[in-house]
Amino acid sequence: MTNSWQNQFSQDARLLPHLVDLPSDQVLLSHLTEGDYRKASFLDQRIITPQLQRQLVPWSELSAIDLPQTAKPQYIFHIGHVGSTLLSRLLGEIDEILALREPQLLRTLCEISQIKDEPESPWSPEMYEQRFSETVHWLSRSFDPDQRVMIKASSFVSELAPQLLATPTDALFLYAPLDRYIPTILAGEASVQETQMMAGARLKRLSRHLGDAPAHLWKLSLAQRVAMSWMCELVTLFVAEKASQAANILWMDFESFLDDPAGQLVSAASHFGLDLSEQKASELVSGPIMSSYSKAPEHDYSPNLRQELLAEANRDHAQAILGAIAWVEETAGRFPLVAEAINWIETRK
Repeated sequence: MTNSWQNQFSQDARLLPHLVDLPSDQVLLSHLTEGDYRKASFLDQRIITPQLQRQLVPWSELSAIDLPQTAKPQYIFHIGHVGSTLLSRLLGEIDEILALREPQLLRTLCEISQIKDEPESPWSPEMYEQRFSETVHWLSRSFDPDQRVMIKASSFVSELAPQLLATPTDALFLYAPLDRYIPTILAGEASVQETQMMAGARLKRLSRHLGDAPAHLWKLSLAQRVAMSWMCELVTLFVAEKASQAANILWMDFESFLDDPAGQLVSAASHFGLDLSEQKASELVSGPIMSSYSKAPEHDYSPNLRQELLAEANRDHAQAILGAIAWVEETAGRFPLVAEAINWIETRK
C-alpha cells in the first residue's frame, strides 16, 4: 500500500479494520473502494481474495492515529432472515449513506463482551472498553464529510446494542412474526443449517436473559429450535430497547415492508434523517435489489418466489410449526420477559 497506511486510515474509509488476530494483537487492514463496500454482503473473511490488498498492523499503532471527529454510526439490528441486508442495500443507495454490512471486528467485540469479566478474556475489562470506543470510531469513517455510516450488524451482535446505543443515534430493529419466521427458516437448506449450528449459543444467550433455561437443546425439534432462535433474538432486541433510552429506535415488521416496500422505505429513510422521495423509493424497490437474493445478488429471489417457498414450507411442516408456536406460548407463560417481548411487537401492528 503506497502513501503511509496511517495517512490513508486517517483520511477516509478506504482501509477497513477488517479482522483482529488476538494472539499477535494485530488488525488486518483491507483496502476497499466505495464500490466494494456497496457490493459486499458481509465484511468478514468471505471478501478476502488473492486480489484484495491487505496488511497486518499492530493494534497499538492503529490506536495511536489521530482521527477527525465523525458522526456516530446509525444501526440496523434484526433477528436474522428478516430483510436486514435488503434494507441495508436499499438505504445504501442514498448518497449520504455508507452501508457497512456485518463487520467482522464488531462480531469479535461482541464475543469478547460476553467474557470480558471472566478469566479467559483476552482483554481486561478496561482494555475492552477502550477498544470498543476505538472500534466504533474506526468504523464511523466515511468517504465524504456529508456521508454517514450505517452498520447492519450480525444478528447475535444485538447483544452489543445497549452499549452501541448508549448515546444518541438512530437504529432500525427488524423482526417478523413467529408464524412467518418459522416457515422462512424451514424453507431454506442454508438457514436450517445455520439454525442448527447456532442453536446452542442462542439457547445459552436466551437462558442468560431469562435467568433460567427454557428447555434442554436435545429435547427440541427442528421447528422448536427455530422458534427458540426467534425468542432469543426478539428478547435480545427488546432488552436493548428498554436499555437504550438515548437512542431513536424504529421497529419494523418485515412482512409490513413487503406489503408496502416503497412506503416503508420512505419511513425508514425518514427515521434516519434522510430525504427520500416517494418516486426515488419506488424506483429503488422496482429495481434489481428487490428481485435478487440480497446476501448473494447473483441469485434471483423475488417477493413472489419467497411467498411460494413459504407456502411450501407451511404445507410440509404444518404440524411441526403449530407445535413450535404452542411451545413458545407455553414458554411465554413461564417467563414474563418473553411475554413482554411478544406483546411489544404485537402492539406495533
